[in-house]
Amino acid sequence: MSLNVVILAAGQGKRMRSDTPKVLHPLAGRPLLDHVLGAAQVLEPDSICVVYGHGGEAVRDALAAQAGPSVSWVKQEPQLGTGHAVMQAAPHLRDGASTLVLYGDVPLTRVETLQRLIAAAGDGLGVLTVTLADASGYGRIVRDARGQVQRIVEQKDASEAEREIREVNTGIMVIPTAKLKGWLGRLSNNNAQGEYYLTDIVAVAVEEGLPIATAQPEAEWETLGVNSRAQLAELERIHQREVALRLLEDGVTLADPARIDVRGSLMAGRDCSIDVNCVFEGEVTLGDKVSIGPNCVLRNVRIASGTRVEAFCHMEDAEVGANCRIGPYARLRPAAVLAEDVHIGNFVEVKKSDIGVGSKANHLAYIGDTTIGRNVNVGAGTITCNYDGVNKHRTIIEDDVFIGSDTQLVAPVRVGRGATLGAGTTLTKDAPPDQLTLSRAKQISVTGWQRPVKGGKKG
Repeated sequence: MSLNVVILAAGQGKRMRSDTPKVLHPLAGRPLLDHVLGAAQVLEPDSICVVYGHGGEAVRDALAAQAGPSVSWVKQEPQLGTGHAVMQAAPHLRDGASTLVLYGDVPLTRVETLQRLIAAAGDGLGVLTVTLADASGYGRIVRDARGQVQRIVEQKDASEAEREIREVNTGIMVIPTAKLKGWLGRLSNNNAQGEYYLTDIVAVAVEEGLPIATAQPEAEWETLGVNSRAQLAELERIHQREVALRLLEDGVTLADPARIDVRGSLMAGRDCSIDVNCVFEGEVTLGDKVSIGPNCVLRNVRIASGTRVEAFCHMEDAEVGANCRIGPYARLRPAAVLAEDVHIGNFVEVKKSDIGVGSKANHLAYIGDTTIGRNVNVGAGTITCNYDGVNKHRTIIEDDVFIGSDTQLVAPVRVGRGATLGAGTTLTKDAPPDQLTLSRAKQISVTGWQRPVKGGKKG
């Protein structure tokens, strides 16, 4: 079935009390509009048209590049209602297809729900409805005695009897495009809001005898929109709850499903465990039996099987091998690559470095722009001095090296295989393999030296 998609994203969102356009506010780390675009693209339509307004070019500029050239962007100015918004998109819609109308501030509608609506509509008109215990504020679905949809009436225009109806319009519709273009010209703004309602085409379709189908989502929250920060926070927790449930169903142990945030994608193997207050951003992959301690933040990270990450670790754009031990309080920065059985301990920072099998940096170290071989021990307080104030330089540490505590390696420098660096060494030249290298000031003791004492108080 040929399909056009129109996404209405022009709303101002006054209740957000923000200079940021409403559809650019993030949910699970992505703009609201990006969620809707993503669902639309899964449907593989012939065209997608985004109608933007409030915030002007900021909306288009924020998402146009990642949305791709197949998405058209049309500005609605002034903003005179949903019908008027679709009028702006009409020139971009193919007549031989149906048009699916979505909303940039309704981010959680499942693709399966949209597919069910499209299938129910066929060549006719389809409306996604939902039955609410409290329908206040929503347009009501008015049916005849046979249960056929007759029209949609907005809350402000509804009679007392119509306000008792609990089946409401979500705004999401599928419409034959050729019919849609003709009906748009017949819309009137003679209503309480002075706007052109897209929902008025339902009554026109009934007059012409076009069949009107309805479908409902599996969950009410699929149709919830965002008009305030409170509603945004509510949808965030709904989304995170659904993510947590999927992880649990996949065999992941969550210490508390209410205290995890996934702001991207999280793929976890068998028997993984995640403690409380962890945040996963971008694309994160955990191998089998990976354990993540509390209060960790992982962004674009791959961790192989059997690795344990202790509390309060931060990782970004890093890759960790199997059976490693990380933290607590460790930081892996971009381009940190750890092989198997590596130990990175408390208050150790690794950036743009490769660390070989079985190597350890257990305490208070900075490793930057460094290649470390196998079975290397990096002592506490060790620093690779990689930056000369202008350029970065690389440090090479070969296999089986022992680096004593409080050592500074001033790059570019190489430490040969099997070398030992004595504690307190400042290394400015290459250290030969299998030798002890150290640099220290001579230790002296001063006879007769007296420790200063505080002077008496002056009167």
